[in-house]
Amino acid sequence: MARKDTINALRRRKIADDVADKITTKFASIGEVESATKEDLLAAGLAKDEVVDVLEKLNAQKSKRTPVRKTIRKAAEPEATARKFDISIPDKQRKPSNFEKHLDDTCKKLNIKLSKKVIHDLADRIDGIGVPQSKIEKILKRAGERYGDHMMDPNESAGILAAQSIGEPGTQMTMRTFHYAGVAEINVTLGLPRLIEIVDARRIPSTPMMNIYIEPKFRNDVDEVRRIASEIETTKVLDIATIEPDSNNMRVVVRPDARKMEKKGLTLELIHERLSKIRGLKGKIEIVDETIVLSSDEPSFKKLQNIIDVVKDSKIQGIEGIHRAIIRKEKANDEYVIYTEGSNLQKVLEKDRVDKKRTSTNSIQEIYEVLGVEAARNSIIDEASKTLDEQGLTVDIRHIMLVADLMTNDGDVKAIGRHGISGRKSSVLARAAFEITAAHLLHAALTGEVDHLDGVAENIIVGQPVTLGTGAVNLVYAPNRRGQ
Repeated sequence: MARKDTINALRRRKIADDVADKITTKFASIGEVESATKEDLLAAGLAKDEVVDVLEKLNAQKSKRTPVRKTIRKAAEPEATARKFDISIPDKQRKPSNFEKHLDDTCKKLNIKLSKKVIHDLADRIDGIGVPQSKIEKILKRAGERYGDHMMDPNESAGILAAQSIGEPGTQMTMRTFHYAGVAEINVTLGLPRLIEIVDARRIPSTPMMNIYIEPKFRNDVDEVRRIASEIETTKVLDIATIEPDSNNMRVVVRPDARKMEKKGLTLELIHERLSKIRGLKGKIEIVDETIVLSSDEPSFKKLQNIIDVVKDSKIQGIEGIHRAIIRKEKANDEYVIYTEGSNLQKVLEKDRVDKKRTSTNSIQEIYEVLGVEAARNSIIDEASKTLDEQGLTVDIRHIMLVADLMTNDGDVKAIGRHGISGRKSSVLARAAFEITAAHLLHAALTGEVDHLDGVAENIIVGQPVTLGTGAVNLVYAPNRRGQ
C-alpha cells in the first residue's frame, strides 16, 4: 500500500514508472525521496542521467509551493489549525515549563497515564492560580479517568465506527444551496452535496468562495475595505463601459461610465494601458474625447467583430477566478469582511492589508497547494464539521479527524473512493467488493496478487470471522490431565 502510494506520488511528478520502481526499493515514502541526496539515489540503482532528471523534477515540484509558503506560512499557521476545535499538538522543540515538569512527575508518582498535550493544557489552565498539591493530584486523577474512558479499546473497529458516525447523519441531510450573506448572486453548497465534495477531494468545489479578513488597522475603514474588494474582484471592460462598433470608420469605440470607474478606482489611462497589452488586439488604440478608440488594421467586418469579442472579455483589474466580491459587517467582531464568489488563495494572500492569519477558502485543494498538507487536513475537519453543524447534526470530532488523517496521511489529499483510498487498498477482494469487481479480479489474476485476508470486507466475503474485537483473539483451553 505505502509503496503504491509512493509510486503514484512519483508519477504525479512526471517520473517514469521504471525509475519509480527502482526508487521504491530503497525509499518507503515520498518524503524520504525528496530528502535523498544524489549519492542515495545512485545507491538505489539509478543511472547518473536518471538521478539528475529525478532531482530536477522533485526540485521543480518544491519550487511551485515554496514562494508563497515562505512569505505567509508563519503568519497563516496559527489559523491553519481547525478554528472551531483545538486539535493542535504542542511543538516538539518547545521546552516544557517547570510546572509542566511538576505535573509530569506527579503523574509518574501516582501512576497516571496522560499525554503531553493534556499535561500542557492542564498546566496552561492551573499554573499561577495557587492550586494546592492535594487538589492538583485530584485534578490529575480525574483527568486520568476521563482520558482512559476516551481511549480506544484494543482491536476496536475505529474505521467502521467513524463510517457509521458520519454516514448515518448524512442520510438526514437536506440537499439544498444557501443564498450567502443575503445576496442572491452568491450562494454556497451545503448539506449532503457539500459533504460529498469534501470526501471526494474535488479539485474545484461547485461553489468556490473565500472569506477575506482585513488587517486590524483597516478592518473598520469601509472605504479602504471597499478599495481592497475592488482590487480583488475581476473587472472587465463590459462592467465599466459600453462598447460601440463604428462600421463606417472600421473602428470600435469604448465609452467608460465615469461613476462606475470612480467606484472601481480606475482611470481612462489605466484602461488604455491594459488594452494596449492584449496580444489579440492589432491596430491603433488611442484616447479620443474621454473615449478609447480601437482601429482595425484591416478594413474587415470580421476583424471588427473580433475586436469587440476580445475587448468585452478583457480584464482591467482583479484576481483571476474571483468573479464577485461583497462587503459585510460582522457584528460579532465589529469589522468589515469581504466575501467572494470564486477562489484564488495564493493571489489573495499576496495582497497588502489582507489578514493572512484568518483569510480562508472552502477549496481544500487550494489550501493544500498553498499552505501544505497539514493545513489541508485541518480544512477537511473544519469544513466537514461546519457542514454537519449547519444541519444540526452532531458527529464526534475524532471520527471526522480519522477521515481527514486517512485522506492526508501520505502527504497528498486523496479522495475516499475508487480513485483514492478504496482503490488503493492492498486487498484484492476489498477492492473488488467496492467497485468494478471483474476488472479487479482479472487484473489480480494476471499479475499474481496475493490477498492475506487481513481486513473486514475480505473476511466476510470468504465467510470467516473478522479480525476485530473477540475475532482478533484465539482462546486455547488446556484441560487438566488426570492425576495432576
